[in-house]
Amino acid sequence: MLDDKLFLKLVLDTMPEQVVVINKEGEMVFINKGWQNFGEENDCSCGAWEKENYLFTCKKAADNGDEIGERALKGINAVINAEQEAFYLEYPCHSDDEKRWFMMRVVPFKYSTDFYYVITHQNITERKLAEEEVQKLANIDGLTDIFNRGYFDSFLEQEWNRCKRLNMPLSLALIDLDDFKLLNDTYGHQQGDECLKQVAAVLKQYTKRPSDICARFGGEEFVLVYGNTNSEQATIIINAIVEQLKQLNICNELSLPSKTLTVSVGLASVIPCNSYKIRNMVKEADDLLYKAKTAGKNLVCAADLTVVD
Repeated sequence: MLDDKLFLKLVLDTMPEQVVVINKEGEMVFINKGWQNFGEENDCSCGAWEKENYLFTCKKAADNGDEIGERALKGINAVINAEQEAFYLEYPCHSDDEKRWFMMRVVPFKYSTDFYYVITHQNITERKLAEEEVQKLANIDGLTDIFNRGYFDSFLEQEWNRCKRLNMPLSLALIDLDDFKLLNDTYGHQQGDECLKQVAAVLKQYTKRPSDICARFGGEEFVLVYGNTNSEQATIIINAIVEQLKQLNICNELSLPSKTLTVSVGLASVIPCNSYKIRNMVKEADDLLYKAKTAGKNLVCAADLTVVD
């Protein structure tokens, strides 16, 4: 005779999805091996999972401004309160080195006289990456072959929310080509376009992680975003970029005193929090860029912003 409980547990443990069962109060009454493994692999071991409350965890994330946590909390409560039959949510869960997306499903069932709720998290990264590749075609700047301003705006919001949720630093740099109008007027727009392409190619070399991006901000201005990167780390990267751009030795003979292409940079770093907004960070980087320009160009001006939440 089969031991029904053991048999069912072994079946659930073979599933790649992470499965947890909670009661009406949000207390976790069962997890499968997939849930246990995911927790251990991501430094959030569920060794004492039977003492955890799933709803409390979601509420804590929501209280910290995590939109995904807030949506999950509302959806699960809607199922618990019988306001809807089930709940479905797709959400990003990226690490520094890997892009990941998951799909959450919440469905109720009745056992004896009590209701319980099965919550599954399925990895849908492969599908989302394929969708992202298609979407990228609409998000690439036609001239420089890097991301455009529209994609930058959406990426920055996503990375801002991730860093805020995990209490990690975020750095943003605005890079402007000094005296680019002189270069265009002297050598023609074709040469100016070639210059923009060469600069973009250098920037791409310094944005390899899923949490990094380079984009054309507008005209001769570029933007870089580095997730989980503090001011000191970002400054090292930006200085390396500036040095490599100098080594391109792009002629701009009317730009004094260098007579070659130089750049000015405004670099802002912060740990995102509720009392500080994305627009504040972008403005800070823009102000620092202006400071670099007025101080004589060919400079990097950086600021590590301390914000009290």
